[in-house]
Amino acid sequence: MALTHFTRLCAGVTFALGFTVLAQQRGPAPDPLIRENATVKVAAHTSVIPDGNVGLVPNVGIVVGSRATLVIDPGLGRRNGETVLKEVAKVSRNDALYIASTHYHPEHTTGYVAFPPAAKYIDSTVQEAEFEQSGMQMVRTFSNRSPLTADLLKDAVRRPADITFDRDYALDLGGVHVTFVVVGPTHTRGDTGFFVEEDGVLFAGDVVMNESFLAANDASSMTAWLKAFDTFDTMKPKTIVPAHGAVGTGALIASNRALMETIRTRATALKAQGKSIDETVAAVQAEMTAAHPAWPRANGIAAATRSAYNEAK
Repeated sequence: MALTHFTRLCAGVTFALGFTVLAQQRGPAPDPLIRENATVKVAAHTSVIPDGNVGLVPNVGIVVGSRATLVIDPGLGRRNGETVLKEVAKVSRNDALYIASTHYHPEHTTGYVAFPPAAKYIDSTVQEAEFEQSGMQMVRTFSNRSPLTADLLKDAVRRPADITFDRDYALDLGGVHVTFVVVGPTHTRGDTGFFVEEDGVLFAGDVVMNESFLAANDASSMTAWLKAFDTFDTMKPKTIVPAHGAVGTGALIASNRALMETIRTRATALKAQGKSIDETVAAVQAEMTAAHPAWPRANGIAAATRSAYNEAK
């Protein structure tokens, strides 16, 4: 059944509020600032500005061809976007610039306000709709985290895409080809992976993580998530850049698949035993956190389990 606009909005706000609760539990959070002079080259044409394990900071991708440069996930607000542009200038002399986002959340999009009007934003129609429906509400919620976050987002606005696509898109940067593919509903309905063909680098967003649970929510589908792994597998990536956390190898797909299949198997088995959905969620949550006590994003286990339970025959 399609989610209503209200349900999608609530799911987004709940996700954003989770950041605030987590920050209160762990104490003051580091400032959500992308670091200068931290860019690392992960392949011949691909660089990453690492997130440094700081909340509301993404791993920013910079892909350079002979004709144009693509920036993936330009950060939270104008100041971070300006930092990204400084880092781009260190690895690329191209005038032509493209922007894209793994999903619509503010730290993956709103840095685009710093980019020149000539830069072309490429986005799926699904992500465009998601930002229009609840993106600015998430901006307001994120702004409540701290005075600095509010300042970073003070002039954040929706930047409509210059180029839109439905499920996939091919971008030629000049000898470097990037495939865009929508794989949601996973972390969001419009989650998009970016595969740099010549480098074998996959920017997987929040769909594939490194030593972390997956941030599922009420809009997520276990079936879609497992299909996303299939899609990424066909690309045979050598390197995977998650939205947050450490860069890893292509083996992350298999480890993430094993994680989600374990959740699906347990949810299906407990449902067959007559357990209620709440009993199943509690059991799976306990089992998974006991197995990986240090992993972040444990709040996603419940939603993944609910999806698997509801989808079980």
